[in-house]
Amino acid sequence: MATYEYRCPRDGAFDATYPIGQAPTRARCATCSAEADRVFSAPLLNAMPHPLTAALDQAGRSAEAPEVVSRIPGRRRTPPTGPNRPSHPGHARLPRP
Repeated sequence: MATYEYRCPRDGAFDATYPIGQAPTRARCATCSAEADRVFSAPLLNAMPHPLTAALDQAGRSAEAPEVVSRIPGRRRTPPTGPNRPSHPGHARLPRP
């Protein structure tokens, strides 16, 4: 099911749900029962979260001109110091949970 937008000349815009590809070009307004024309609009493009939009934009840019890197990006791991330091030096190389 998809949501389609219609505009009533008297009451304004309203939404109606129909199976995909089966929406009529005109529908009856639920308020005044007048014929309303179907409106073609963007499908909720503003509802996408900003981090996802930024990631998609970066992926699109890297497809055209990939960045050249000299190492795998990520944070640097520094050996622990102080009371949390492992007692055996070999333990420092073990994966952390």
